[in-house]
Amino acid sequence: MTVVDLEKGAPEGAPQGAPHDAPQNAPQDAPQDAPQDAPMSPAARTSLPADAAAAPDVPRRIGGVTRSGVLSVFGAAASGLCAAVLLFGELAPFSGALGFFVTAYLSFLGVYAVLTGLEEDGQAVRDRVMTVVLWSAGALMFAALTLVVGFTAWRGREALPHANFFTEDMQAAGPLDPLTNGGIAHAMLGTLIMIAIALAITVPLGLACAVYLNQIPGRFSRFVRTIVEAMTALPSIVAGLMVYAVWILNLGMQKSGLAAGFAISVMMLPIVIRAADVVLRLVPGTLTEASEALGAPRWRTVWHVVLPTARSGLATAVILGTARGIGETSPVLLTAGFTAALNADPTNGPMISLPLAVFNFVKSPEPTMIARGFGAAAVLMALVLVLFVIARVIGGRGPGHQNKRQARRAARASRRDAQRFTELHTPGLELFEPAPASDTGGDNSLLGGAGNCATSHNAPAPTDGEQPPSSTGDAH
Repeated sequence: MTVVDLEKGAPEGAPQGAPHDAPQNAPQDAPQDAPQDAPMSPAARTSLPADAAAAPDVPRRIGGVTRSGVLSVFGAAASGLCAAVLLFGELAPFSGALGFFVTAYLSFLGVYAVLTGLEEDGQAVRDRVMTVVLWSAGALMFAALTLVVGFTAWRGREALPHANFFTEDMQAAGPLDPLTNGGIAHAMLGTLIMIAIALAITVPLGLACAVYLNQIPGRFSRFVRTIVEAMTALPSIVAGLMVYAVWILNLGMQKSGLAAGFAISVMMLPIVIRAADVVLRLVPGTLTEASEALGAPRWRTVWHVVLPTARSGLATAVILGTARGIGETSPVLLTAGFTAALNADPTNGPMISLPLAVFNFVKSPEPTMIARGFGAAAVLMALVLVLFVIARVIGGRGPGHQNKRQARRAARASRRDAQRFTELHTPGLELFEPAPASDTGGDNSLLGGAGNCATSHNAPAPTDGEQPPSSTGDAH
């Protein structure tokens, strides 16, 4: 039987409903009975030409670097730069560095879209252009961060090489003293004490509140979430004024590092709560459902399943709050005061932090004091970096990934569990051991009495489908 191409239709004169034995050279002007957009059957697909049927679908390459792509990027960049030079230098009365770079960048995007459109379709053009935009934004942010860190370290290069800068305070040094006298030891210690107090208050309260918002939904939890979101925009001076009014004015306490820790914790708490709440929402619900299906209570599910799964994200939430609190100046000035001497007691006497020390140093007209200010700022950034590394080490990797220490600890726990299961399934002694044959005189009826509920050793073993003989069956 010859298969007829549905797109060409049946031969003229062929009766409907009968099989078509049309030759291969059927007339081309056959009536088109079937619609053009109808799907082709497998039999019709087999009648296509061999080269059309064997042509494989080539997927479009989404990622990777190609030679044409690199040439398009550099060519578009050169074209955008030339267009900006012509507009700002010859054709139009434009001026300004910011306008020049914006014009060059927009021209670069337009030319790059045109060059990409010569080889790709519209979807690929949009994909390439958005990729270039995202890479440009990332490069701009990295350049800004590098500029801030590099400028601060460069301006503080005169103070950082001196060892006394890290070991002495400013009690015996003045604005006109050289950099070999005085340092920022009092500010470093004050910052560490204040941030430690703030973390001791913020971490338990913040994580507990985030767990409450995530695990106990309701009307009150929505109210708490609204308050937390509103507190994220709270000005730092308001937090300092609140602690100053309550702790110092109403309770009669003096300015100290403890009061500054309270003020910093007020600023850190909404950041930690909101970030931790977002992270806990990402924990798959199947994990908690599996834990509760095994009979675990809610608190054990949260402690052993939810929190370990989101540990890396919770560490990031704590870091975000720490970065917000460690750079505060106005709350510290209102609640801790100012001092040039080293004070290690957070409950007695004024205390200063690194941001407040930087503010007091750079407002001086003396070059040595300005160098001390930039050096203190560089130390503050290094301190934040150290805290970030510590949090990354504590937080570990993301869910499903373990470092070497976590893998060794999990292996030790598995070995302990296996040993415990083996001990639980080891057969122990019988509660009622059978007496020796010499003591019973061969009478096994005592072992089968109703008192010990044990079957006789001489009784035959029950087969499948049979019940063992009852010890009280003879009595009936």
